[in-house]
Amino acid sequence: MASNILKVNGFILAETPYGDTSKIIKVFTKECGLISMMAKGAMNVKSKLRSSTLKFTYGVFNIYYKEDKLSTLVSVDIINPLKKIKGDILLISYLSYLSELTSQVLKQTKEYDQIYDDFINSILKLEEGLNPVVITNILEVKLLDFLGVGLNLTSCIMCGSKKDIVTLSSEKGGLICKNCYTDEKILPLSIVRTINMYYLVDIKSIDKIAIPDNIINDINRFLTGYYDDYTGLYLKSKDFLKTIAKL
Repeated sequence: MASNILKVNGFILAETPYGDTSKIIKVFTKECGLISMMAKGAMNVKSKLRSSTLKFTYGVFNIYYKEDKLSTLVSVDIINPLKKIKGDILLISYLSYLSELTSQVLKQTKEYDQIYDDFINSILKLEEGLNPVVITNILEVKLLDFLGVGLNLTSCIMCGSKKDIVTLSSEKGGLICKNCYTDEKILPLSIVRTINMYYLVDIKSIDKIAIPDNIINDINRFLTGYYDDYTGLYLKSKDFLKTIAKL
């Protein structure tokens, strides 16, 4: 039987009680995307699965895998307990938002490999203590492509020119050059360049963040507005985050 067990790296996005003692967990995995797993007896006080099947658990899941069906969980080996995040209500709020956002994005695409890496690396950077607003915005920028509303950050969205860029237009979804500019709001080029950096950066490689607070805040407002206007997503976790973080 042991040879039938599949090991997958994953993160629990949701848990739902099943019967009196069991639960079904939804796990975003590196190898197979989203998997629903039956955790038998996990709600029993003495169960070895009790603590390792809680929402926001990051680990290696040993399962009897059934493609497109309910798999059965055997055991979980914790990769990182995320103690810093789970001990801070603000960081938990960011984690809740990133998890809900990622869950919604996964409904729009089957391309989960890069999403998984960016999602997990974002969480680990929150755990390391890096600025949660910046890390969240970086993941938001990267996920826009999967939602079909990615920003054109390489050239003027109107004429294709890479010269004389004057602003980034949320209405048009990309850069605007001097010749194509009409009455769009002018964003400082420092903001435009930083958003482009967010899109290109490998999250795993980030070890420090040295961005002025005013630029961080302006980018966050821009992305919040862009998500509200163009993604069609309504996330309760984002409303709560706005309240607790006073964004």
